[in-house]
Amino acid sequence: MKRLLILGGTGDAAELAAKASAIPEVEVITSFAGRTSQPQAPAGILRIGGFGGETGLVRYLIEAKIDILIDATHPFATQISFHAAAASATCKIPHLMLIRPAWERLPDDEWVEVESVEAAAVVLPEFGKRVFLTIGRQQLAPFASLEDIWFLMRLIELPASDALVPSGVILCDRGPFALKNERKLLIEHQIDTIVSKNSGGDATYAKMIAARELEVKVIMVKRPATPVGEQVSDVESAVAWLINQLL
Repeated sequence: MKRLLILGGTGDAAELAAKASAIPEVEVITSFAGRTSQPQAPAGILRIGGFGGETGLVRYLIEAKIDILIDATHPFATQISFHAAAASATCKIPHLMLIRPAWERLPDDEWVEVESVEAAAVVLPEFGKRVFLTIGRQQLAPFASLEDIWFLMRLIELPASDALVPSGVILCDRGPFALKNERKLLIEHQIDTIVSKNSGGDATYAKMIAARELEVKVIMVKRPATPVGEQVSDVESAVAWLINQLL
């Protein structure tokens, strides 16, 4: 048996865990950071919590006797991705990054691309008064000081009680989201601007289509840099890579 560690937290990671668990020679462990209190458990063994930086991850890989590492974290979870690349090199184990393609701007899209969430907060007053904020609950604080803007904030779960939160309404929901519902949401709340990270994938892309149809502006946070190393863009390619490691 080979022990596979999947760094998860995405739908792609869950799909990969299910397909990898069906391979007889593979024991699958999926690790979540623990940012949501009720994560959807994947196939195989579930581990929740951080590792304690690169050194802690190296220790875990050795102690848990991990043979193969696949990083299927969110495209914006850069710290753990760099730690994974370095730790796998230290431990001399195969390492793959599963990174879904970024969304591409189409001719009818009204996008303003920025380098960070903080930069999005700086430029937002120039564009929007009723804003659909879809960046997760960890980075609401940069928008909390903005006056004269109403926010609809969609989160997987409520922020901490002491968190800085913009004025507006919090909607707790988990994707995938249907186009008709996204269209209805934008119309009912009279949204003029969406703030989004370029997460890629299909689960939340419907809001981009709805924005295009309704001529809603989008402030799009660009993806950060990724570590150097082997990458694939879909689960099927990750499974093929995994099988090749078993030969």
